[in-house]
Amino acid sequence: MRAGPGHPLAYPLTVTVGALAVCAAWAPFGTLDQVAGIVAVALGVVGYTGYRLAVAFGVLPSWRSGTAQTVRVTRVRQQRRLDSRSWLQVEGTGRPRWLAVYFDPALVALTETEAQLTGRTMHVAGRRFYPSGRISEVEPPGRLLDNPSRPDPDALTHIAKITWPRRLLLDAQSAVAAPVAALLWVYIDGGGLPAFFAATTIAAACSIWLSAIRGSDPS
Repeated sequence: MRAGPGHPLAYPLTVTVGALAVCAAWAPFGTLDQVAGIVAVALGVVGYTGYRLAVAFGVLPSWRSGTAQTVRVTRVRQQRRLDSRSWLQVEGTGRPRWLAVYFDPALVALTETEAQLTGRTMHVAGRRFYPSGRISEVEPPGRLLDNPSRPDPDALTHIAKITWPRRLLLDAQSAVAAPVAALLWVYIDGGGLPAFFAATTIAAACSIWLSAIRGSDPS
């Protein structure tokens, strides 16, 4: 399955469902304390996902809503440790601001262009981008890579390589700490090898989910 077609939120929502499915699969085999822990994790996943969706769809504003205005935006790709995200650098509101957005293949070929801020939504070249967080007046930390000032002739080739398996593989890098979290859980609650395996898979699924719901960038 490729990332090109479909809604920008399809991938993070699918990963969310996958993380909840992993939690549900292990719940019948746990003790009362283990099930309570799994339920707490699942509620955290649902709650944080709901918050991110509320920001993405404008239920909770990612910037101060007001009258419509025209600004100029540039796509910036952030690389920090194992994290990679797309940001829109917004000019024309006084000083530069940065808005993290969910990955959309259109970002790969986006050059500096005008955008419309209307209420709680942003449209760039007639396309809506979905915020993955609130707008920031502080430059994102890490390595920042600006898009070329001219359209990239290889953009379509890059977009064709962005598949959901590739995105999962990239987001799975954050799962390296899952065994450590599982060891901590077994140390606290016990349960032996079965509990360690269950806790490892749940921690891995949730770490992948966290990368996806924060708006990871596979480009």
